[in-house]
Amino acid sequence: MKKTGVITAAILATSFAIPAVAQLGVEDQIKARQAGYQFMSWNMGKIKAQAVDGDVEFNADQMKAAANAIAAIANSGMGALFSPDSTMDKAENTRLKPEFFQQTDKVREVGTNFVREANKLQEVAATGDRGALARQFSAVGQTCKACHDNFRAD
Repeated sequence: MKKTGVITAAILATSFAIPAVAQLGVEDQIKARQAGYQFMSWNMGKIKAQAVDGDVEFNADQMKAAANAIAAIANSGMGALFSPDSTMDKAENTRLKPEFFQQTDKVREVGTNFVREANKLQEVAATGDRGALARQFSAVGQTCKACHDNFRAD
């Protein structure tokens, strides 16, 4: 699938997910998105341990599975789990800044970059090239950092 097709698919997935989210309360939205990010973090940790740090023996199949999980979550329409009532000034157990809803162009940019880099991580992992995977891991991490820096309170 071409890059524009992937981004279009991600946007469409988000738009179809919105009605389902209307059924979720604010606390459930927060729990669901935190679970998704936690699962991605766990998979990023596996890639880091094997492809970046070398603390664990490199296993190409495990790296493919981890990258597939990250890309799946990136393309799952998680954007629909963010409502204005789920920010830290209105809800508990979240670090989402209200600026998330005030800077929609920046949110779109950060989200699009994340989806693009997560999809590329999946492609690179499929090659089994440890060095390329380590480099792409860094690119994905930079997109995570961009969101945290702009929209997540410490």
